[in-house]
Amino acid sequence: MMTAQAAPEPHESARKAELAGNLARVEERIESACVAAGRKREDVTLVVVTKTYPASDVRLLAELGVRHVAENRDQDAAPKAAACADAPLTWHFVGQLQTNKTRSVAGYAHYVHSVDRLRLVTSLSRAAERAERELGCLVQVALDAPSGSVGERGGVAPDGVEELAEAVAGAQMLRLDGVMTVAPLAGPYAGNPRDAFERLREISTGLREAHPAANMVSAGMSSDLEEAVLAGATHVRVGSAVLGERPRLR
Repeated sequence: MMTAQAAPEPHESARKAELAGNLARVEERIESACVAAGRKREDVTLVVVTKTYPASDVRLLAELGVRHVAENRDQDAAPKAAACADAPLTWHFVGQLQTNKTRSVAGYAHYVHSVDRLRLVTSLSRAAERAERELGCLVQVALDAPSGSVGERGGVAPDGVEELAEAVAGAQMLRLDGVMTVAPLAGPYAGNPRDAFERLREISTGLREAHPAANMVSAGMSSDLEEAVLAGATHVRVGSAVLGERPRLR
């Protein structure tokens, strides 16, 4: 005798409908940007940034067809990934990463977008070896960082990309997949995400001369995804446009 499946709670149905509507609007934006750029829609991957939102939302997103989700704090990401381990999801870590968190991150993340220093490469490699999991790595570029330094929100200065990329490519259990940036709030690119993303495209093109497979370009968020798509982003990281305005952090 078959057991009837429990009906979803009213608030869960309402939340799922809200997320579905938001996803549809974001999808329309990406599709329009692809048309404007002369690109195929399938060339751009939507990564939904679920930071500050519960695992229940991640499950609803998976039910709605989302396959890529991102977090920026390990203390939130690790339990959320464990709670959703049976969902068909690819996990991206996109925040600044401390070396003492690499062992945890290597246990669930498929990609780390925020590789910005040699010490982190070494730590991630050791953690990935222990976990017996290959990690896809993106070099985070701080377009506003002075030569030889790290940006305030993470990221290596443009002139440090090549050295860091070589370190990733040569590290055990790490795979160099491309580059990432966040549109700068200061410096020559402040308020001009299109030019910032075009600069990232130039850096990506240069990187692919030595590493042809490093073709991921992670750029653009809720406010500037169109500019990112026009500048060649392969992955856009969208949070509030899908999940709503974020609650205050604890």
